[in-house]
Amino acid sequence: MSQESTRCIAFDMEGPLTSQDAAFELMGLVPGGHEVFRAISRYDDILALAGRPGYEPGDTLALILPFLLYHRLSVFHIERLAASAPLVKRAAETIGQLAGEGYQVFCITTTYEQYAQRLAQRLGLMMERLACTSFPLEEMAARLTQEDIGAVARVELALRQRSVQEDDDAILQALLDAFYWEELPGTPLGDAVALVKPIGGKRKVGALAKFAMSAQLEVSRWVVVGDSITDNAMLTSVRDAGGLAVVFNGNQYALECGTVGVSSMALIDILPLLRAWEDGGLEGARDFVSRSAVGAEAAGPHYHWLAGVDIAEALTVHARFRRLVREAAAELG
Repeated sequence: MSQESTRCIAFDMEGPLTSQDAAFELMGLVPGGHEVFRAISRYDDILALAGRPGYEPGDTLALILPFLLYHRLSVFHIERLAASAPLVKRAAETIGQLAGEGYQVFCITTTYEQYAQRLAQRLGLMMERLACTSFPLEEMAARLTQEDIGAVARVELALRQRSVQEDDDAILQALLDAFYWEELPGTPLGDAVALVKPIGGKRKVGALAKFAMSAQLEVSRWVVVGDSITDNAMLTSVRDAGGLAVVFNGNQYALECGTVGVSSMALIDILPLLRAWEDGGLEGARDFVSRSAVGAEAAGPHYHWLAGVDIAEALTVHARFRRLVREAAAELG
């Protein structure tokens, strides 16, 4: 198949395909787990935005490992979440329609492999077109003693107590810096955390590059769809290469990096945008966005051109739809 006839699209999973945040819900299986996760997710944002060497957005999935091990959560719990995870309205139909129109459909997601693979099956995605976070949870649990993970209780208590206090990023960072970067390194639990390399940030760019090579289609001709800080590097790389970086019900971190924003309750509303891009390239996509403008309070779908413009209006609309579609997960970075 020639480049002229090859069409490729890569979706993030959590946000565009499912409204659920798997790690958030997994932590919610233990008392106070949601509060602990919110604190660690905020810490993840702090580290990612500060540009800590070797740290990528989405490394939250490595940081919560000590808490999963402490509470003996297992692969069973992850797979059960995936089996019942709510799909974004018409997501499976959208993927099926794209495949029927000749698109190679990929998924590049930060979430754990056990969750991603189960959800990919439900959506009809090919396993060889899925990039996700390797997570040998059972092997790691088998190698650790209760003594190895004993310090987790102290940190968890501090995070839960903090949840009822005034937010203070400096206090949060001091607490977790000491735990993750001073106390854990060189310990069996620290080695386990270091083993987990979530597919977020630049690692998503690397996964996209591998898929682009296998599909023999340069990144400038790809469509990618994301919604959060874990997608910002992937969205930026495609936007800057001249491809179509679509932000679906995104937060500020994603909107700042996209070509076009789509706010909607249903994923299928990206299809008219894709057809405009196929027919007329970026100018065709921009003309479509201009023709499709509706008032900010309209039911949607809403399309916003993002590249090189003020995103304030788009951010307001996306925030509204993000709350409607993602509910509790909407607040996470």
